[in-house]
Amino acid sequence: MTLKHRIDTTLAPAPLPQFSQGVRKGPLLQVAGQIGTDPATGRYVGDDVGSQTVQALKNIDAILEAGGITFDDVISLRVYLRDAADFAAMNAAYDSFVPQHTPSGVLPARTTVVVGFAVPQIAVEIDALAVVS
Repeated sequence: MTLKHRIDTTLAPAPLPQFSQGVRKGPLLQVAGQIGTDPATGRYVGDDVGSQTVQALKNIDAILEAGGITFDDVISLRVYLRDAADFAAMNAAYDSFVPQHTPSGVLPARTTVVVGFAVPQIAVEIDALAVVS
């Protein structure tokens, strides 16, 4: 039986007590949803979806590295948006980060949905699923 391993790093925001930043079981590493919080300050990087998208992706990248892999190992990303009107701005920020961090050229599969957040300052949340070689 393969054991689960918690993945933690101080280079991403600390999770709430109810969940882990990331969990690895066998070849799979699931990264918990990340928002646009700067781990050094604990504050949102801005109110706009673009800056929050890039920061959420940086947080995911830090957790992946703590798990011993890179963004290129991500097979799926799920993006949760506060407002459908933010889709183009989120996509532009996403495009500024993801292709540069996937040198294989094979971009992750992606799902994007519009949701309501309990905290109104959150513009976007992104989680990731990666396969460890």
